[in-house]
Amino acid sequence: MFEAFFISAITIFIYASLWFIISLIIKRNDIADIAWGLGYILLVLFFLFQQNNTYEDYLLYILIILWGLRLSIHIFIRNQGKTEDYRYNQWRKEWGKYFYIRSYLQIYLLQGFLLILIASPIILTSVNTNNHLNFLSFLGLIIWFIGFYFKSVGDYQLAKFLKNPENKGKILKTGLWQYTRHPNYFGEVTMWWGIFLIVVNLNNFVYALMSPLTITILILFISGVPLLEKKYQGDPEFEKYKKETNKFFPSFRKNKISS
Repeated sequence: MFEAFFISAITIFIYASLWFIISLIIKRNDIADIAWGLGYILLVLFFLFQQNNTYEDYLLYILIILWGLRLSIHIFIRNQGKTEDYRYNQWRKEWGKYFYIRSYLQIYLLQGFLLILIASPIILTSVNTNNHLNFLSFLGLIIWFIGFYFKSVGDYQLAKFLKNPENKGKILKTGLWQYTRHPNYFGEVTMWWGIFLIVVNLNNFVYALMSPLTITILILFISGVPLLEKKYQGDPEFEKYKKETNKFFPSFRKNKISS
């Protein structure tokens, strides 16, 4: 098992370094977001051709490829015709003369490290030969599809909303966004807990806990929800939205929000 983690780490280290070089050429660090989903697919393809796979392996690999492709394509389309994402552009200004080394360490290598932690179910299933589908596998699949729905539909609704010039400066409060302020983030976290349930019957499954725990902590407390909420802090419309809509877990509105 540890050999599989080591090989995965080396693979992702090379992968992250190549994307850093590409970022220097095109002068955009937000391509790291596109590389994120594709990195998981790289690991899936690596293990897919290294062993005799079970039905559980194929199920997990299909879900990861579906998630990674959708995410990377969505971000690629979203970035077309736009300048570098505001987060990366801000770091570019703040880091000054240390920009290159900090970009490599704090964006690409750090992302690679987190990718290995979150990809632990992929690595774990690659070294288990007793993989089999059971009740928890199907429960995990259902949870994954719930998460995928919130993630993909939430992203689509937001992209459509932002595309309309009349919505500039406004807050999206319809569709899934009327039940949670971050349906796409809720979906992301939910998917990885579903993945965990699919592999929970494997030997040493406790290592797979790194996956949903890492993504939950990242999104809820570090890079996801906090950054986005800070961006809109002080906006009167958003402050009203905060009072009437749950931050993360979906629920019905506490009060009707005026449009």
